[in-house]
Amino acid sequence: MSWNLFKGGPKKQIVPKTVERDFEREYGKLQQLEDQIKKLQKDMKKSIEADLAMSKSAVRISSDLLGNPLCEPDADFLQMVTALDTAMKRMDAFNQEKVNQVQKTVMDPLKRYSSVFPSLNMAVKRREQALQEYKRLQTKVEKYEEKDKTGAMIAKLHQAREELRPVREDFEAKNRQLLDEMPKFYNSRTDFFKPSFQSLIRAQVVYYTEMSRVFGDLAQQVDEVQLSDAEREQENEARLAELRSLSIVADD
Repeated sequence: MSWNLFKGGPKKQIVPKTVERDFEREYGKLQQLEDQIKKLQKDMKKSIEADLAMSKSAVRISSDLLGNPLCEPDADFLQMVTALDTAMKRMDAFNQEKVNQVQKTVMDPLKRYSSVFPSLNMAVKRREQALQEYKRLQTKVEKYEEKDKTGAMIAKLHQAREELRPVREDFEAKNRQLLDEMPKFYNSRTDFFKPSFQSLIRAQVVYYTEMSRVFGDLAQQVDEVQLSDAEREQENEARLAELRSLSIVADD
């Protein structure tokens, strides 16, 4: 029944608890960072898609208005809608520039940063595999050490120790490398992303500055008579009352 000779784990604590806690803490921070990066990528993608959809919809609406019979009998109204269409196309062009900038300076770096995590996770997996092999061989050595020291058993113990040595060294090297590099990778996140989000802020500032100009120009063209909101609402209500007085819309 030799199959259960090495069942169970080693009695010796082969990885100090403090080292294991340090490893779990550092890897846990990186797992959380990976989740946050994925969420940020997803949210940024949604934001970009929403921005593009908004400006494209605005262009379609202004274009539809230009082809609408509403504009035909009124030259002033046609001029106003033409100004709106021009403004919407300018907005769409500036929005596309902003999106291109965000894609280049934020989304692409996020993608490159995310590409590191699979390699990191694989390194952790290899470390775990090395640890399990280390534990298996350490258990094997301990079992032989407990046996009577016959010639055959001493030979087996010597062979088991020889098998254990490179496996232990391999695990310790992997463990040491990860404990050294995981904090460095985690601490590099600010230096990596700070330029990206500075660029994001600049792109937003440029875009909304241009939008202020676009809509300022539009306001001057379409609102020659400056009315307050209350005055405009009163004017609309008066015109609506005129429409309601027509026989074709009167209630039966």
